[in-house]
Formats: sequence, C-alpha cells, structure tokens
Amino acid sequence: MGTSEIPQGRDLDALVAALAGREMVVVAPHGTVNTGLVTGGQRHTVSHPADGGTAARPMRQGPVRAKHLETARRRFVPPPRFKDALAALDSGITVLLGEPGTGRETHALNLLAHGGEEPVLVQVDGAVNFSRWGPRAQGVHGYLVMEPPDPFALRAWELSRLETTLAEAGARLIIVLTDAPGLAGALADHLGMPVVHHHPPDARKVFSAHLADASSNEEACAGWLRALEPGQLDELLPEGLPPRYAARAAEAVLRLGIEGGATGAEVLHHVALAESAEVIARAQTDPALRADLLAVTVYGGLHRSVVTERARDLLHLAGPGEERETGIRSAYGHSAAGTGRRPWPETLRLLGAYRAQCAGDATTDTVSFFWPAVSEAVWEVLCRDHMDLVPLLHSWLASPGSEEGQVERAGRAVAAIAVATGGRSLEYLRHLALSPSPPAPQVAGWCLGMAVQDPAAGRAAADLLEQWSLTTEAPLRETVAHACHPDRGQVTEEQVLWLLGRLMTTQDHDTDDPSVVAAVAETLVRRFEAGDSDARTTVLHRMRDWTRSEGASTVVMTRCFPKMVSKDLTWWSDQILTDAELASSTVQLAAHALNESATFAAMRDALLDWCAEAAGAEHRAQALSELLDGLVTARQPGFLRWLLAVDRGPEAMPGKESAARALAAWRSESPVPKSD
Repeated sequence: MGTSEIPQGRDLDALVAALAGREMVVVAPHGTVNTGLVTGGQRHTVSHPADGGTAARPMRQGPVRAKHLETARRRFVPPPRFKDALAALDSGITVLLGEPGTGRETHALNLLAHGGEEPVLVQVDGAVNFSRWGPRAQGVHGYLVMEPPDPFALRAWELSRLETTLAEAGARLIIVLTDAPGLAGALADHLGMPVVHHHPPDARKVFSAHLADASSNEEACAGWLRALEPGQLDELLPEGLPPRYAARAAEAVLRLGIEGGATGAEVLHHVALAESAEVIARAQTDPALRADLLAVTVYGGLHRSVVTERARDLLHLAGPGEERETGIRSAYGHSAAGTGRRPWPETLRLLGAYRAQCAGDATTDTVSFFWPAVSEAVWEVLCRDHMDLVPLLHSWLASPGSEEGQVERAGRAVAAIAVATGGRSLEYLRHLALSPSPPAPQVAGWCLGMAVQDPAAGRAAADLLEQWSLTTEAPLRETVAHACHPDRGQVTEEQVLWLLGRLMTTQDHDTDDPSVVAAVAETLVRRFEAGDSDARTTVLHRMRDWTRSEGASTVVMTRCFPKMVSKDLTWWSDQILTDAELASSTVQLAAHALNESATFAAMRDALLDWCAEAAGAEHRAQALSELLDGLVTARQPGFLRWLLAVDRGPEAMPGKESAARALAAWRSESPVPKSD
C-alpha cells in the first residue's frame, strides 16, 4: 500500500497543522483514519464465559466487508512503528496489544491488507478454540481475532500447527488484546510469537484524513477551519485525543459546520453534549460508574486521589444499596485485584477520560475528560433527564474537602446546576449552605456569585443574596460575603457594596461568629486589590462610613485596612496628596485600626513599612508626612501608642525621625513641622 503526497494547497492536514502551530506528516490518500467510526474494534464489547462454565460456544467467523475494508484503508493514518509491526507479521501469527478505542482493529486490518490490491480478510470470533480451528486452504489473506478470553490457552504445538497451515494457505493471523502490565513479556515467553504494542496516531492527523476523505469540498473545509476562533481547534482536538474521538469531531465538523453552517463553538457544544448523553446513559444503571462520572465532572484536572475520594463519598452518600459494587470482570475474565472493582483504565475508557502522569512528579497524576467541554454539558443532560439526583448532588457538593481548588470546583458545579435548571435547583442551596461542612458557605457563595448574572437563574440568585444579607444565620451571611468576592463570581461593584453594607449594618448578630467577619474582611481586601483607582476610592469611603456605626463593623474595617495599606504604596501616596477627602478617610481608618488592640500590630507594621519605603523617596515621604499630620490632629490613643513604640524602639527601626517630629507636635499640641 503505497503513499503519495496530497497536492500543495489542497491538504487539509497541512491546514490543521498550521492552525495548531506544529508540523504534520503527509496524509496517505489511500489510507484510512484509525477510528471507531470506520471499524468495530473501538466499540468491541468483550464477552466472557459464565463463572465456572467450561462449555465451548459456537464458533463464528465471517468476511470483513469489502466496502468497510476499503474505507478503513483509505482513511488509515499509520500509527508509530507501523513498519516494525509489518515486519513482525512475517512470522505468520502476531499479537497486537493496545487500549480499546485507540484504533487497534483498524491498525490490524491495515497490517493484514498491506500490499494487496483487493485483499480478503476474515474476522474470527474471539472465543475460537484454536485446537479445532484452521484457516481456509486458499482465498483468504488474513485473519483477525479480537479479545480471546484466555490468550494463554493456546499451546505451543497448536501454535506450530497454525503457523504451518497459515503458511500453506498464504495467510496471516493477528490476535488483538487489551494491554496490561507484564502481559507482553508473559505472552512472548509462553507462546514465543511476536508481540507488538499499538500506539494511537496523532488526533490531528486522524481528523484531517477523515475530513479530507469524507468531504467533497476541500475549499469549504479549509475556510471553516480558518474561521475558528483562537483556541477552538485545541478544544476540539486536544493533545492525546483518541482516534475515535477525532473521527467524531471530523464528522460533526462536516455535518454541522461545513454543511450546516454551525460555528466552532456550536460544534464543540454538540460533540460535548452528545458525549455527555452517551456517558450518562452508560452509567444510568451502574452507581459506581455514575459516581466516577460525576467526580470527574466536578473535580477533573485535579489529582487522581481527589477524584477517587470524592467518588467514594458520593457512592456512600447515595446509600448502602448504591454503594455495593458488582463483580466486574477485566478483559481476561478476572475481577480487578480480586476486589470486584472495575479496573481504573476501564473506568476511564467508559467515561471518555484519561489519566495524566509525569514521571517523578506525583502532583501531575490527574484525571480529566478528553473533551473539557463535557464537564459543562453533563449538567445540561443530567438536569434535563435526571432532576431526581439534584438534592443528592447538593448534599455531596457541600463537602468538597478543604483545598481551595476543590471548593472552587464544587461551587462552580452547583452554579452550573442552577443555570441548567433555570434557577430551580437554588431551592436546595439553603440546605447546602447550612451544612456542618466548613467549606459549605464558600461553595454556596461561588454558586450565587456565578449564577447572579445568568439570564435564567440570576433573579433567583439575587433574591437569595438580598434575603441572606439580613438573616440572623451566620452561614447564610457568610455565603453572601463569599459571593461578593471578586474571584468567586460576577456580582457588580454596586451590588457588592450594597450587600456588604447590609452585612455591616446588621452585623451585631454575628459578633460571636468570626467566620462572617473573616469572610467580609477578605472580600473587602480583595475588592480593593482588584479594583481600579475609582473603585478603591469608593471602597474606602464606604468603609469610613461603616466605621461611624457601632458594633462589629468597626472590627471588620480595622481588620481590613492594614492589609490595604500594604498594597501599592505609590497609589496611596498619589491619592493622599491629591484627594483631600480620601486623605481624611485614610486618617480615620488608620486611627481606628491603631485603637483596636487586635489590629494595632498589623497597622503598626504597615506604617513602619511606609516609613521604610519613604526613605529616599520624596513623593512617598511627603504623603507619609501628610498622613502623620492628620493622625496628630485626630489625637487618637492608638496613634500615641504607635509614636511611643517607635520612639522607644531600636535605632535601626524605620520612621524614627518622622515619629519623633510627630510625637513632639503631639506633646506641644502644635502642627508637625515640615521636613526640609
């Protein structure tokens, strides 16, 4: 089977390579894509004998359809080391090891058909009894056996007989097996036959070859690909995508995009939705697989241990009946490690997911879907067809673990459910937020913060934020503070300050609950850090107003302000020298922070840092002098305490000179003299 170059300018493979920013090999115009759409190998379901049964099943075999084989050859993309596999085939019998769904059968068919104009191939039932089976005397070029239940049942004398009869018939035989640790060496020792490892070809090559063969309008294909937005091709064809997924992507691009006029985003959504529906249907009667699916949906991209632990939690939460796992056999009829649990690689195949590992780096042992968009599409399908699971999911997502990344994933999942249900699922959010799990208010805050801008769920989310900002229940109030955090949602600046103001003015309810104080303080600091100059000024003015009220709001403000002062001293210096109102707010907030024993040390250190930064910097030194002037005029006891602490401190302490001038002014009740 020869190869030739596709003419320059009409090569879709080259276009995909250019869009991806990397080179590709030449496509074989008479090859076939290594995918599950053109051959049954990727969808092969292994059959196993009944436990304890020894009765042989009827042997079945039949010819590979000529049209099917022609398509498989035409779309074939040679996988790595294809020539080595061809050389191994000369022995007559070869074992091909590879993961299901990666094009093993297509690879095997092309090996058997290689070099023939119109080869005749026969597929033999995997349960064949090799002691009784033999090839036809003539007329067949190759035989394919998929997944025999016990490859070690073949004996050396049977192998010798088969090799002889195959040679006499001018045929070859390939046995395709699922790879497993140590299997290649064991087979080589037991049978003495060549064992070849199948490695899937690059997804972009598969995509290009499939698209080029299936489309009659290469110009339209090229135009559609060029119109993709940056990054969309990488989403459609990520690194490591199995061939059958690349073939599905090509089919969707051709049918929906090129022929139907859909955009790249619409095609991505379609393939993700179709994949989600298939996986959810596959897991519908399998509680363990469903738990794994939902764990990957929520925590995909995190460490594998996180995914497996959260899946166990969901299975346990679902109840004893759901937690029992049936004995699921491996490819060779034995349950994994004798525990009855499905082998992890098999679980990943069923979910359309993969495990990423990097040698020597344990942190990279992660689990993700091949198509990341599947994570969002799962909620769309699940909430459409399985609303009965929503309460269970809320209970599960309330306890995501303490790591920030896990909390964020759980919150985003609850928000996705709210969007998918048009806000109906928010009726379960109160129960989630009041869960005894410490991260529960953060999870609920992520949900409300993200859902508030959604056209369907936004009104319900906004109503909850308004109600909970006035409630006496601390977890619900903490949820509101988390929803206002700039990293956790899309609540507008105006809404944030209004909601935080309500929390401030009613915070007497929470004086004994530091979690609410901490959440409000963290949110204010982050909003200040993330905001532009106008937003920062607005925050400071609101904080000044809140400190005028009695109660816990003063504690929050004094906790925030020292951290704010430590950020961007250049900005503070500019504002104090040019904005009299902001300078006045700064003096009041600094005095409050120094007056509180709990925050005196933080404010003291912030002022000392400013003193250190002002040394040799005239602009900052002038702003610092203005600030100290204002504090002297305010005559608050906390500032006097600061002055005395600096005055009595070691000579190397920053700000000694500035503090000495301010202390002298305080004692004389006269303005602070300006430095030269």
